[in-house]
Amino acid sequence: MRFVVAVLLASVCFGTTGAAQALGPDADPFSIGAARILIGGGALALVAGASVLLRRRRERADAATRPVPATRAPRHPLATVAVIVLGALGVLAYQPAFFAGTAANGVAVGTVVALGSAPVITGALDWALRRRYPGTRWLVATAIATAGVAVLALASDPTQAAASPLGLAASVGAGASYAVYTLAAKWLLDRGFTPTGSMGALFGTAAVASLPILAMTDAAWLATGPGLAMALWLGLVATTLAYVLFGVGLSGLAPAVVSTLTLAEPLTAGVLGVVVLGETLAPASVVGLGILAVGILVLASGGCRRSNVASKAWTSSSSPGSGSMPRPGATSSPSSKKPDTARIR
Repeated sequence: MRFVVAVLLASVCFGTTGAAQALGPDADPFSIGAARILIGGGALALVAGASVLLRRRRERADAATRPVPATRAPRHPLATVAVIVLGALGVLAYQPAFFAGTAANGVAVGTVVALGSAPVITGALDWALRRRYPGTRWLVATAIATAGVAVLALASDPTQAAASPLGLAASVGAGASYAVYTLAAKWLLDRGFTPTGSMGALFGTAAVASLPILAMTDAAWLATGPGLAMALWLGLVATTLAYVLFGVGLSGLAPAVVSTLTLAEPLTAGVLGVVVLGETLAPASVVGLGILAVGILVLASGGCRRSNVASKAWTSSSSPGSGSMPRPGATSSPSSKKPDTARIR
């Protein structure tokens, strides 16, 4: 159960993104996303590096008192590097794909396709690569939660109904990007990485790559007090802390289960929209939140199947490798500063 709690707490951190953006200055979402990854990913890399140093210090202390078996070097270091790079590309690709989808088809359609496809793609890839069916309970819970996301999104943006094929492809690409870095992190965990180490490797690499992206955008908002506060919250809380918890949950649960549990993010965002931003939810939004909560409860209450580390691992030949829900009710609340602000996970 502690792994489920860790993922749900991570989702709560993810869910603060929209409120933080609404309370902060107006800025290019790509600039915000790059700053978030740079700060959060850099901090994750530092945390991972510190944990490695502490572990090595403990090992040296243990070796001085009793013999310690020598640790073997990774069997396929190039495969590990490839997975880290691929996972980092997934981190970087999520945001532009998500915003491209919402720009083409509207917030409602883009959000439903991106968020709804992420658990399905994660489960399908996990099944194909690890030969493990996520389970009927996961399938039912994912269907319920995705229906809740659909109701919630359509209630937030009822005027957008067009469906551009390119926009749909971009939204599916966002869901696939999430699946890639989730499965990449699981691959690293199965190869002996710690939860913090796996996240630090992926997001630290993404942080380095995000620096030129940030330089190409208008980052003047970072020089203001509110802008810096927003960037630090998004980086340290909604990314660093969130993905430390995410990694802990991923170490004990199947990737498909983790992907569905993170749909608690829009539920958190909806509550914060009402409590913190003073938004008023439409009745359909309340219904959508309720359906979403039911789907998550169905999965969480069933003793989510723990990831079996000793189960069939991926072979080296099959190695695989931030947008989320717009604040529910934002379009109906005159107090909302940015009604269509989208967030990355």
